Amino acid sequence: MEAILIFVAAGVATGMVGKAKGSSFFLWLLIGTFVPFLGFIAACLQRNEDEEPERRCPRCGVTHKLYVQVCSSCGEDMYLPAVSETRPGPAFRPPRPR
Repeated sequence: MEAILIFVAAGVATGMVGKAKGSSFFLWLLIGTFVPFLGFIAACLQRNEDEEPERRCPRCGVTHKLYVQVCSSCGEDMYLPAVSETRPGPAFRPPRPR
């Protein structure tokens, strides 16, 4: 019984860390429950979603993360852009002047 509580607590802790990093709570809950300590370490080492660079679709102009290959709005196949065409993720952008 104590082992089940430890596994569930590890799963909840892993889910909370995964959610804080911008990922799915339930996915990390499952990973943390079935692989308690390694799952927690993996969730801690995961990159924040806000740190991912972004780019615009050349056809419709919708902003996507750099790892997205097909535009979800118009279906355009997006190739890896030049560095000048990307912008840093929200975590690295300067604040807007008010």
